[in-house]
Amino acid sequence: MKKPIKELSGKTVALVAMGNSQLDYHLSLTHSKTYDETWAINAMCAVTKPDRVFAMDPMSRFFDTDDAGTQTEVMRKTLPTLQCPVYSVEKDERVPAIELYPIEEVANDTNCTYFNNTVAYAIAFGLWNKIGALHIFGVDFSYQNNVHFGEMGRACCEFWLAACLSESMDIHIATRSSLLDSNINLKDKLYGYHRLDDPSVLHGKPGKLKLKSYSEVSKPAAIPLGISDRWSTDNSLKQSAEQLLSNPPEPKKA
Repeated sequence: MKKPIKELSGKTVALVAMGNSQLDYHLSLTHSKTYDETWAINAMCAVTKPDRVFAMDPMSRFFDTDDAGTQTEVMRKTLPTLQCPVYSVEKDERVPAIELYPIEEVANDTNCTYFNNTVAYAIAFGLWNKIGALHIFGVDFSYQNNVHFGEMGRACCEFWLAACLSESMDIHIATRSSLLDSNINLKDKLYGYHRLDDPSVLHGKPGKLKLKSYSEVSKPAAIPLGISDRWSTDNSLKQSAEQLLSNPPEPKKA
């Protein structure tokens, strides 16, 4: 591949990796969200219907060793059956659909050689092909409930996303993901401002963001008309509603 794929220009792509926020991809499909293409990272090719796969390790890692851990078995079964392009660093006859990643073309066109994980290669591929929108799922790197766990590569991915944004690509990150602080509550996103009693937040659409107070933009949780179970009485429903009105729950994370 020496030149960008013309058919990809302006397209909307879902990029799906193996972190927990991949669940948001499956949820989006069940709620009728559609994408022009789905790009899978490594073993996600076994559980999605990918149009392209990025597996930037030699195929020998999967076929000849157990270095890929729990991915090994499913990759051995799936890779030989794929009919969509599988981008990697070298050809391997055990994967008929394998194609060489256009590393020279991408690096020369973007004037950058910063690639330390597979997802970064996929993002740069999208930039090189001038796609219009990139929806990222399963690219998490760290988790709020595990301070001892963190994967290498977040900075590299965010670097390439900044490059995409500079080219006016529309970027969407799964709400469960830590990438670009997407899983941080709206009122805590702006460091320093988050310490105010009524935190300041940037609100609106890209290009039209305005600084507002959190109280201006937060919507109170919906108050149910009633709570019904086998123990309910008319009086208990009234009391429950009154309690919610007097002490509404915190708004959900943005």
